[in-house]
This record gives sequence, C-alpha cells and structure tokens, in this order.
Amino acid sequence: MARATPQSDDVAATGLAAHHGVAVPASFTPAPWCPGAHLQTLWPYLLRRHPRPRFQRERLTLPDGDFLDVDWCGDGARAIVIVLHGLEGNSGSHYVRGLAAHLSALDLRVAVMHFRGCSGEPNRLPRSYHSGETGDIAWLVETLSRRYPRTPFAVVGYSLGGNVLLKWLAELADAALLTTAVAVSVPFELNRAADRLQRGFSRVYQQQLVARMRRSTERKFARLQAPIALDGLRRLRTFWQFDDQVTAPLHGFADATDYYTRCSSRQFLRRIRTPTLILHARDDPFMTPDAIPTARELAPGVRLELSAHGGHVGFVAGRVPWRPQYWLEGRIAEHILPRVRSSLEE
Repeated sequence: MARATPQSDDVAATGLAAHHGVAVPASFTPAPWCPGAHLQTLWPYLLRRHPRPRFQRERLTLPDGDFLDVDWCGDGARAIVIVLHGLEGNSGSHYVRGLAAHLSALDLRVAVMHFRGCSGEPNRLPRSYHSGETGDIAWLVETLSRRYPRTPFAVVGYSLGGNVLLKWLAELADAALLTTAVAVSVPFELNRAADRLQRGFSRVYQQQLVARMRRSTERKFARLQAPIALDGLRRLRTFWQFDDQVTAPLHGFADATDYYTRCSSRQFLRRIRTPTLILHARDDPFMTPDAIPTARELAPGVRLELSAHGGHVGFVAGRVPWRPQYWLEGRIAEHILPRVRSSLEE
C-alpha cells in the first residue's frame, strides 16, 4: 500500500517543506450560543443527541495473552479508519459515535480500538494502558494490514489517544502502513496537563476522570493479585497522585515525573513521517497554551490547525442551538478522503 504524500499549499508557498511542518489557524468558528472553553467541552458530552452507529465487536488475542476489543462500524470500501479514544473512553464516547456515524456514511469503515480494560471488561493482565503505550496500536495496524493488504488505513486519536498516536507515528518504522493520521486535543506535555487540571473548573474534569480510573483499577484487581500496593487507592484525587502511585509502578516508570517525561508526545513530533493533521484549541481546559508546539517542532508532513476557541474535543459550531454542528467530524473527513482517493489511485 503506497503512502499518500500530498503537500499543503501553506508548505509549498513558504518553501518550508524540506525543513518543518506548518502551524496555521483552523477554519473553525465557535457557535455564538456556546461560548467559552468549558461550554464547548461539555455541550457535546452532556447535551448532544448522539448518533447511534451500529457496532460489531471483534476480540483479538494479543501476543502476551491479553485481548483487544475492536468495534467495527460500516462496510465501506474506500479505507479503514482506526479510532483511538481518550482516557477512560470507549466506542460509546460521544466523539467516537459522532465520527463513526459520519465516516461510515462516507463509505469509510471504522474500527474503534479499545485500550486494555476500556471495553467494559477488565483486561487479563496486571498492566493496563497509558499515554505512551504504543505497542497495541502498532500490533493492530500490522495485523489488519496483513488481513486487508490493499486497503488504505488512517488513524484518528483523541486526547490521550492522540498522544499515543503521535508517539507511535514517530516510532513507526514502515510509514507506508498508513495513508494519514489525525490527532485531536492532544496533551502534548503530560506534566503541564496534570498541573492545569488542578486549577479552576478544570478540577471537575480531573475529579471525574480520576474517579473512573480508581474504579477501573478496583474492578481489575478484585480478581487479580496486584503487583503494586493499592491500600491508598481511594485517597488518590489528582493525576499526579494516581500516576505516581498506580500508572508509573504498574508500567515500569520510576514515578509520575519519569512517566510524563518519557511519554509526552511533543518531543517526538519532528520524527513523524506519515502525513498528519493535528487539531487543537488554545483555550483547551485540559492544558496550557505554552504546551502547544510551534511549526519548527513539527516534521515536514505534519500540519497543526489551531483555533482560539473550541475547548477539549468540543469545536461546536452552528448559528442556533437546535441545529449544532460538530466541526471536528467534517474536518477529519475532509482531511482523510482525498488522501484515501490518492492512495487508491496509486
């Protein structure tokens, strides 16, 4: 399968294609009735009338004896789009359902990869998933590429899934495996994200997510012997605390600082060889603007589209609240479709 390599007009016009990527303003215009980062973030989660794509689940056995659950949607012939959800997400997450419905209507087949333990059933091994764990997506893409050898592949990652995606793209030895990739609302520097989520209203997001992580950990180790001490699990309230006490020791990191330092995707962006689109908002309440990479930090095939507003995986547009438009889905499709066509023609 040939890799599509269309160059953006911005790169060609500035003559920077051989040196680095581009960072340009996004075409997104926020809905006037949905102002502010938090309303942009919460509206799709709380108030969207969610599409109901039909998923069919496939369970795949991993080389280490664990399993991956993949939810398939659509039978399109153009390409397969693998979706990586965010922290404690799944195929029922609002952004996954919206994208799956949108892409399957465009004759694209969607495969939602659940990170270990996120499909409704605890995984078999003590290890779980984290922001830098790229082995499972690497294995899945290689497996599906062998199964469908003449099919173009794209990967879309949201939030934590976006961080995993960008890190994996930098590690990817065979860039021809993928036609393109899209990363949305990425926590480029994990330590800054953990700090930001301890301030203001963002603490509400932290509270909800850490509570889910605690519950997931409790469910798993109710049937497995834990290789780490969990006696203080219910007292963990912040990402720093949880990652220091659970994520880091469970996955071979010295502590939370070591985990954040080694797994933050910003440091890897120059190594990406796959044509990649990054969509991000400056007002993302999960991180700070100084964590956003510059054009000089991007590889030549990477395009960062940055909007002033949009929140975290929000990007709600439209003139009236009874007809909201979810800009991300259209922009992602707009990026993927021409690259898929180009790949099929080669």
